[in-house]
Amino acid sequence: MKIIGITGGVGAGKTQVLSYIGEHFKCRIIRADETAHLLYEKGQACYQALVDLFGKRILDDDDAIDKKKMAELIFRDKRLLEKVNAIIHPAVKQYILGQISYEKEKKEVDYFFIEAALLIEERYDQIADELWYIHSDAQIRTQRLIQSRQYSEQKVSDIMKGQLSEQEFREHCQRVIINNGDLEETYQQINHIMGDEL
Repeated sequence: MKIIGITGGVGAGKTQVLSYIGEHFKCRIIRADETAHLLYEKGQACYQALVDLFGKRILDDDDAIDKKKMAELIFRDKRLLEKVNAIIHPAVKQYILGQISYEKEKKEVDYFFIEAALLIEERYDQIADELWYIHSDAQIRTQRLIQSRQYSEQKVSDIMKGQLSEQEFREHCQRVIINNGDLEETYQQINHIMGDEL
């Protein structure tokens, strides 16, 4: 089983790429964001540590973590973001390692894909056999985010400034997939890469 990490800037189309891969190849796909949300749940790895950090003000009526309340508090205090990341990122990585072991034992998939915005920063190259960078031009990403998430241009610009540069992505990734809007072209690139892998 080959382990492949997928990353790229906001709005690059990582979800589209992974949807195609999931439909056409024998693989397991894990998204770090979704895993983090799973680990926030009551009884899961991050729940108590986050409640200890923020207090009960982040809980809803059912004692579940209200992600919106937590996001508002983090937005007001950037130091909290570092503390939250220190709780969540190691737990997410631990969970993913467990799932990799599970899939290796089952021997039912050929590929294990990990999608994470902070794939490079969190050193997933130590886990993955290969990292792929999904690239879209900044202007195209901006338009996508304005249309799909109703973000303002300023918000998109702020998010992009906080992410790695084009050069940094390319330096750390072994494969680059260009996803500028022509999906057939994107899918051909994936098929070509996967053909090389087979």
